[in-house]
Amino acid sequence: MSGFTVLGASGYIGRHLVPHLRALGHSVSAPARGAAEVLTRPLGHVLYCVGLTGDFRTRPFDTVAAHVGLLAELLRRARFDSLLYLSSTRVYQGAGRTDEDAPLALLPGQPCGLYNLSKLCGEALCHASGRAGVRVARLSNVVGPGMDAASGNLLASLVQQARQGHVQLRSDPRSVKDYLHLADLLDWLPQIALTGRATVYNVASGLQTSHAQWLAWLQQRTGCTVHWPEDAPLQQFAPIAVHRLRAEWGWRPRPVFSDDLFVAAPAPAAPLAPSMPAAPSVPSEPSEPAAAFVGAAKAGSR
Repeated sequence: MSGFTVLGASGYIGRHLVPHLRALGHSVSAPARGAAEVLTRPLGHVLYCVGLTGDFRTRPFDTVAAHVGLLAELLRRARFDSLLYLSSTRVYQGAGRTDEDAPLALLPGQPCGLYNLSKLCGEALCHASGRAGVRVARLSNVVGPGMDAASGNLLASLVQQARQGHVQLRSDPRSVKDYLHLADLLDWLPQIALTGRATVYNVASGLQTSHAQWLAWLQQRTGCTVHWPEDAPLQQFAPIAVHRLRAEWGWRPRPVFSDDLFVAAPAPAAPLAPSMPAAPSVPSEPSEPAAAFVGAAKAGSR
């Protein structure tokens, strides 16, 4: 079994990763945001889940701090066996292909421009660091139990509205996206971190699901009514290539239409305590970069 450090353990992905890894027998540390210990002790295999989701549009400076600032300090100063940086398939917006080696279009003036650019800056830092065992996982739209509608997650909002009896969709029902069930993500992130042969992976289903399919399923499950404006915008995203996952591990995604999507988000819990024994501390005076790390870590976590 291995020792993991999950950064961003208070976010949706991180708070599910921690118990999943422990159930597999791994030792897991989940440092609180801003903990200076991440720069003074061995971290084992780092899963970098720090990031902003739906609120990135209103928190531009926090977005850059979370996606780039913390990562830079870790890559420069932390001790780890591997580091897996969670990026996003949003970076393929405007690209002609969606395989991991595709050239990407940078559109800083678009609504998602800063998000995409900061994620790509984080990816570039991973490649430029020169450190062994550093990889990138570009995640699709993750759905599963405990989704929080306040996070800006589209499906979480649709599920919440369906439970209340009426769904008001703001985009064309023909719009399509790639969705990935949380259970698949939890299975594959540790495998990529421990045995991945490549440096970048798309972690997606490779399938497209339309808003209309989600609406039909929600109506079947809840009997809700639905409505959308006649001029609702059409959002089309190209299918995400998952050849690399298939080639290495025979990737087969779970169905995303699952009743566990109706499981409500849990109430906020107390901070997670580390289960991995801390290494002896390195005697040193607090340095300026460490203080910067602590301050930047307050930006938020995925």
